[in-house]
Amino acid sequence: MAKFYSSLSEIKGGLQRAEFTVQTLVKGYLGEIKKNAQLNAFNEVFESEALQNAKLVDDRIKAGTAGKLAGMVIAIKDNICYKGHEVTASSKILKGFNSIYSSTVVERLLAEDAIIIGRCNCDEFAMGGANETSYYGPVKNYADKTRVSGGSSGGSAVAVQAGMCHAAIGTDTGGSVRQPASFCGVVGLKPTYGRISRHGIIAYASSFDQVGPITNSVEDAALLLEVMAGPDDYDSTLSREPVPSFSINIQKPGKKKIAYLQEAISSPGVDGEVKDTLVKYIDKLRDEGHTVTPIAFEQLDYLVPTYYILATAEASSNLARFDGVHYGYRSPQAEDLQSTYKRSRSEGFGKEVKRRIMLGTFVLSAGYYDAYYAKAQKVRRLIREKTIQILNEYDFILVPTAPEPAFKLGTEEKDPVVMYLSDIFTVQASLTGVPAISLPAGNNSQGLPLGLQLLTKHFHEQQLLDFAKYFLEL
Repeated sequence: MAKFYSSLSEIKGGLQRAEFTVQTLVKGYLGEIKKNAQLNAFNEVFESEALQNAKLVDDRIKAGTAGKLAGMVIAIKDNICYKGHEVTASSKILKGFNSIYSSTVVERLLAEDAIIIGRCNCDEFAMGGANETSYYGPVKNYADKTRVSGGSSGGSAVAVQAGMCHAAIGTDTGGSVRQPASFCGVVGLKPTYGRISRHGIIAYASSFDQVGPITNSVEDAALLLEVMAGPDDYDSTLSREPVPSFSINIQKPGKKKIAYLQEAISSPGVDGEVKDTLVKYIDKLRDEGHTVTPIAFEQLDYLVPTYYILATAEASSNLARFDGVHYGYRSPQAEDLQSTYKRSRSEGFGKEVKRRIMLGTFVLSAGYYDAYYAKAQKVRRLIREKTIQILNEYDFILVPTAPEPAFKLGTEEKDPVVMYLSDIFTVQASLTGVPAISLPAGNNSQGLPLGLQLLTKHFHEQQLLDFAKYFLEL
């Protein structure tokens, strides 16, 4: 196996001491990708291009002109546009489609000399919590190949978990960075909604989607956030909040007030070892002098239904553009305009995407709009107000990232509701737009990774990263 580096600073030290080159690093990661091909984490590997770029970065390091990500080898989720490269969102309907421009995040990563090694498998159009809805087949968990990687950024999480790249970029709509990070024992950050540009990201649900890094260390997550964040003329939803130097400013936090959801411990739907892990960390925090208080969240039962009504409604609208006319897959059996739409969409989309489009179209339809969509928007506002109220009183909310460890492959195929309910602890941050981070919290008795999650106020990522680094050292 290629040498494991827990942070970019470790890699930079080795490069400065001339112990290895960026080209050597890339070759090591390419070897791991080949060795772990059965995990199905990558849809495409940019082998020759990554090696060429590594040589250029080596030259820049020698000349002293290298960017802050020099030496970082990154994989991107297959719904992030990279000019001249295929981008499919792991769907048949976009197979063979080459992007004619790069997303803002890709441009910013490349400008700081990151090397993009390939594009990672994901749930089709980022719809799923197990990476089993992909047209290219499921991604397997490196810790146990009979189990899921989590979704929708499952390929990105496994690529980092198995040492096939140093870090990866995913997107988080309802937990799609954090939940796979939890299942794979790595760090997954969802920044505040509006912190990172969505330009060049294939849209699923526009008022939820947010790009986030998956890394082995909090420092690297901070550095990637720093590089990717900030205003962009191509995304009008972006905040004008200044972007601090997150990675340089990480410091030990003082005593904090932390709330945890008592339902996470009392609910029979949460795995016993997940509860035990949460209790263990609550005790550690109290021993360290922090105030840790149980709270009730009355709207807990409404989180998942509200999220799925709104997210599917937005998906129904966003995915209307994939019609067999503009670009992507067109059915060879199409004879006229109507059959082009019908056949191309029914043949090009997978089962889960079709289910969500139909759900979304239903809740937006004339007779049901007020009963479902309009009501869900009102409930979203109540959830947001309650969350802000809690975060005005406490510095953080602490919850498990997922109610159970990685489940067996094929579980969600039998019952999609199982998949939807696994989002119970991640959708709160998505509905409210607050930042959240999933942190590895050890393994269960079967050796499966478990994760805990911290939420904080809008645009308080520095506070979140400070505490996350400290939390991992408890």
